[in-house]
Formats: sequence, C-alpha cells, structure tokens
Amino acid sequence: MVNLIITITAGGYGFVIKSMWDSLKNLDTQVGNLQVSVAGEYLKREEWKQDMQRLFDKLDAIDEKLDGKADK
Repeated sequence: MVNLIITITAGGYGFVIKSMWDSLKNLDTQVGNLQVSVAGEYLKREEWKQDMQRLFDKLDAIDEKLDGKADK
C-alpha cells in the first residue's frame, strides 16, 4: 500500500515537473524568436538622418515665415 502511494505521488510530481520543463523550453524558444524579430526592426542610421533632415527643413521654413511676419 505504501509503495502504491509513493508511486502515485512520484508519478504526479514527475508529470508536473515535465509539464513545467516543456513550458520553459517553449518560452525559451518564443523569447529567442522575439529577439530575432526585434533585432531586424531597428531604425537604420540613414533613415534617422533623412527624417531629421526633413524635420530641420520644416523648422527652417517655419523660421523664415516667422521672420517675414515679424518684419511687417
């Protein structure tokens, strides 16, 4: 009787530990895939430079308009 209880208890613990191990491996795989996808979506230096240049061009145009308004 004691052997049966020990066997059932050990089997239950084994099942829980295996489930947790499988979940951990699945999570590790998902994090690895996420790291790869995020690394490919960084803003490139040239894109940033182009966006900043467009922003500065707009600011210069606004500055010129304000200077024109101040003279009148």
